[in-house]
Amino acid sequence: MVDQQRPRRSCLAVPGSSQKMIDKARTLPADQVFLDLEDACAPLAKPDARKTIVASLNEGGWGNKARVVRVNDWTTEWTYRDVTEVVEGAGANLDCIMLPKVQTPEQIVALDFLITQIEKTMGYEVGKIGIEAQIENALGLVNVDAIATASPRVETIIFGPADFMASINMKSLVVGEQPPGYDVGDAYHYILMRILMAARAHDKQAIDGPYLQIRDVEGYKRVAGRSAALGFDGKWVLHPGQIDAANEVFSPKQDDYDHAENILDAYAYFTSEAGGKRGAVMLGDEMIDEASRKMALVISGKGRAAGMSRSNVWTPPED
Repeated sequence: MVDQQRPRRSCLAVPGSSQKMIDKARTLPADQVFLDLEDACAPLAKPDARKTIVASLNEGGWGNKARVVRVNDWTTEWTYRDVTEVVEGAGANLDCIMLPKVQTPEQIVALDFLITQIEKTMGYEVGKIGIEAQIENALGLVNVDAIATASPRVETIIFGPADFMASINMKSLVVGEQPPGYDVGDAYHYILMRILMAARAHDKQAIDGPYLQIRDVEGYKRVAGRSAALGFDGKWVLHPGQIDAANEVFSPKQDDYDHAENILDAYAYFTSEAGGKRGAVMLGDEMIDEASRKMALVISGKGRAAGMSRSNVWTPPED
């Protein structure tokens, strides 16, 4: 079965036509690498890029990274060959197919059917390969709930800002930054929240798209910080220099992680027989209850997924 909660703080885009970049990606600390057959791959390079991707996936060396391939969208002539060649050739070493420019749930259903046919034909475990759905225009956003539930394979909902900005005639050429004239608030807030609500309502991950000023790491952190604050799970990275920033922004701070783990331990103790079966207690100067536990689970989950270790451990009070 698909893994809906793989760590995806940093999702590194790599052109599927560049063996050099693919080999470099193996060595980088990104949570996910997606080998791209779409925008980063010229039309004439796509057939050979499929072969390069299959060989690279089968060679291994990816560690714990999520291994994803972005195919072309269903309106092109390349999609079915992308999926067929990649999944037939490397399905055993592939975690997800990313589908760009998703507009309707039927496009997800079609991809699910095609992957299922290939899995059955090749003898792969049926249902193991996930789907990542990229929302890049107004129609996709309007249909995002139906897209999220179109297949059990769907693991993530991704915001594709560049195409989305063009699709709604946003007056800006700088992807991720506020458009000129929008001087109060965040022009992307509704889009991000709409994607986040669909993801959370249906137990999917929400991933923010790229920041194209690849040398401006502080700008990347600032923009990533907005989606991270809302609750997004990660963000695309286009350059190795953005990876550490993404991993930092989408991981809890050490103090917050420690505190979350301590809330969980304390709440488990105080609600037990030994702790007096209490539902609301004081942890230091803070009252904690069931709502506190739920909030702490979010932070602890992100910290554990990031491989964090506790720097202090709560212990029950002595009688």
